[in-house]
Amino acid sequence: MLLLLLIFSVSASAQLLVDMEAEPAGIESNQTCFECHTNQIYSYENDWTGEIERKAMNPNFILDSTAFHQGVHRHFACTDCHSPDYESFPHPSEARLEPMYSCIDCHGGDDTYAQYQFELIEEEFSKSVHATHNDENFDCWMCHDPHAYKAMTRGNFKITEIVQNHNQTCISCHNDPIQFKLVSDSLRPDLAVVHDFIPNYNLHLKSVRCIECHTSQEDTMWVAHQILEKDLAVKKCVDCHSSNTMLMASLYKYQNLEARQDGFLNAVILNNSYVIGANRNYIFNIISIVLFGFALLAIAIHVYFRFKNR
Repeated sequence: MLLLLLIFSVSASAQLLVDMEAEPAGIESNQTCFECHTNQIYSYENDWTGEIERKAMNPNFILDSTAFHQGVHRHFACTDCHSPDYESFPHPSEARLEPMYSCIDCHGGDDTYAQYQFELIEEEFSKSVHATHNDENFDCWMCHDPHAYKAMTRGNFKITEIVQNHNQTCISCHNDPIQFKLVSDSLRPDLAVVHDFIPNYNLHLKSVRCIECHTSQEDTMWVAHQILEKDLAVKKCVDCHSSNTMLMASLYKYQNLEARQDGFLNAVILNNSYVIGANRNYIFNIISIVLFGFALLAIAIHVYFRFKNR
């Protein structure tokens, strides 16, 4: 009997831990917010007329609940970051004037998050072109959506997934006329025209992050945040396509290099670096082996019939 109680107690405790992980504190209260902010249309009762009115939600305030629950802030209640005044509806207009927290407001000076180097990120960002060419209103959330941000560098993600995620951060502003107007009075330049010196720009955009060429390389940083002036961007092919490529110190620094499908001999000789024409493609490797096998088989058949006919 005691053994059964012990097993039940351990099982209940384990299930409680699972439930706590699956349903973190604050999630229940968030559902009220999601009822409106995940839909294009919301409704409310007009206190003056007593009628139910339907309104279109501001596109900037429409959230993706799936992305939120996959993001780094999924364990927080909305009111952890937003004023409790938002619990009343319709929301008081003055609540919209509240300042937004920055990363350093919550994570700065906390040893728990020391490994993420928020202070160094803040220092780098303050020297970036984004900070020096804009006022203090240009903050973390101009590039990183707090409702959906997911740390892609730390984890078992493919290089292509990291590149797509990071580049989308840049493209969402630099390739969107409306978002670009939020921080600049000038016309948004065509990215393909600006990068016309790069052979096959679209292929580069899919294969390497914008920040590899547009940031100051900092060896201790996971992701560099000091965005440079466009005139200081890397433009020489050899900086990436060489045996001592700078990509080894940034894009591939914390990744499993086997994902690049280098041949064993090349990996040893080139120290897992990328050199044009020297790195193998997995599919081509298979095709080459199959063709080589057929060639050997044809030679063997030829030799067999030569001996037989003799």
